[in-house]
Amino acid sequence: MNGLTMVLGVIGADVHAVGNKILNHIFTEAGFKVINLGSMVTQKEFVEAAVETNAHMILVSSLYGHGEIDCKGLREKCNEAGLENIKLYVGGNLVVGKTDFKEVEEKFLAMGFDRVYPPGVDPEISIGHIYEDFDVKKS
Repeated sequence: MNGLTMVLGVIGADVHAVGNKILNHIFTEAGFKVINLGSMVTQKEFVEAAVETNAHMILVSSLYGHGEIDCKGLREKCNEAGLENIKLYVGGNLVVGKTDFKEVEEKFLAMGFDRVYPPGVDPEISIGHIYEDFDVKKS
């Protein structure tokens, strides 16, 4: 256990549960305490779970292309709830249509996300980033 708690979920009306279960397993095996909210999670549910569990980070997944709409304002909601320092990670098919990932990444960074991942990224990359962001030695 690395001492880090994460809130994990699929945001909005997205029902993609399989990837969520895979991520839950991978992050748990990597030593994180995972609070898995499942699919069709609202911003309010993410924030409430983070407050209740004193989470270090929120990991948002979206595969149905409406992530940009669903995620807008999440950083502000976190700040309002006293979570100014919480790390926000997002990944998946975040926008509708073919858009250069660099452009997608810039949009989400501007929305206050700390890291943005394209569809199909190896979870080991995000685990490495989390360890880096929290200055945790990989065990």
